Order: sequence, then C-alpha cells, then structure tokens
Amino acid sequence: MQRVPVAPQFAASVLVFYAAPNGPRILYLRRNAELAFHGGYWVFPGGRVDSSDRRDGDGAGAITTARRAAVREASEEAGIELSPDGLEVAVHWTTPLDSPIRFSTWFFVGEVASSRVQIDGNEIHEYRWLRPADALSAQAAGTMRLAAPTFALTTRLAAYVNVGAVLTAVREWPQERLLGCLHDVLGGCVAIYEQDVAHESGGRDLDKVGVRHRLWMVDGGWHYERNF
Repeated sequence: MQRVPVAPQFAASVLVFYAAPNGPRILYLRRNAELAFHGGYWVFPGGRVDSSDRRDGDGAGAITTARRAAVREASEEAGIELSPDGLEVAVHWTTPLDSPIRFSTWFFVGEVASSRVQIDGNEIHEYRWLRPADALSAQAAGTMRLAAPTFALTTRLAAYVNVGAVLTAVREWPQERLLGCLHDVLGGCVAIYEQDVAHESGGRDLDKVGVRHRLWMVDGGWHYERNF
C-alpha cells in the first residue's frame, strides 16, 4: 500500500553573507546531532514559521511571514540581526514527498556588516563563515555534511566575487518552487526537479538529452546540475 505523504510544515531560512576581504562568506551552522531532522548537518539559519511570525490581522502574505521567521531564526540561532526588508527571495524548496519529515521553506539572501555570531548552544553547536567554494570542498572531503538545499544553493552562488553581485543576481532569479522526486542510482540517489527532462518519468530516463535540473547525492561526491 502506498504511503500517504506527510504534510510539510511551513519554514524559512536565510543565506547570511558577510563581505570579507578575500571574498564573500556565508554563515553555516551545524545542527545538534540529536535532532530528528538533519541532525549533525550544516545548514543556513532557519526553522519553522510560528504564530508570532503570522501576526493575525495584519494581512501579510506568505513571503512576508516567512521573512519574519527567517529574521527571528537568525537571531535565535546565531545572534544575527537582520531586517526583513533587506532579504531577497532566493527560492522556495519543499522536501520530497517520501521524506518522513517535510518542510515547505522559503530561502532568502541577506547581508550583515559584522561577522559576530552567538550560537544558541541548543539546536546549533558550531558555526563557520566560509567562502562557498570552501564549503563545497569541505563537503567533498567529508569534513562537513551539507543539507541538500544548502549544497545546491552554495553551488549556485559560488561564482560571484562580491556580495553586491550575489544580491543583484538573486533579485533577477525567477521565483521557483522546487519539489524534487528521488530516484535511486548506484551509490546513492538523485533528486530531479520539475524543469529536468527526466522529471516526468521519475528519473527512469536520466540519460535523455535535454534540460538538466538535478542534485546527485552519491558516494563518489555530490553534484548539482542546472543548465537553463
């Protein structure tokens, strides 16, 4: 009997950039290994949208509410103070249907003037300011375990040489809603997103010529493909 998918919880996350002298750095947080969802993984600040973010009666839409949640989570988890108005929408990402715990998450991008961080010591046990390329190298070396959206967004933003270029690029991104289907392959799995030529078949024709939008999560190394 096919299992009914778990309803996703609404959430928000933020890629916090700091303009370091040798290139932009992103704040990565290591989650408590005892947590049920992504325990021990490195992620961006973020978490569930709660009642204080919704503020009943103010007429705010989903993105405004998610911005508030992202700001609150950055403050609670890392002592980072952000303004909702300063956050650019990056992407909306929903956990695959067959996951036991699911989130429907807005990801934002923002900038801070200081690299000061104060982690909460409860959900978050460690932090690092890293250039995107260094985070990807750490993942490849096995010294950091990046969550899937963390890896994909880090890959996508690694080419920009300064924070201004990052923010300009993100403003021009289409507001995509990503929901990947998982397909088992040798040594792991691949998440295939709607734009991908193999999405309709659920990954049964991965070699078909056409648009690629997929995340390979395999033993030989993760790889994010996006060619459109």
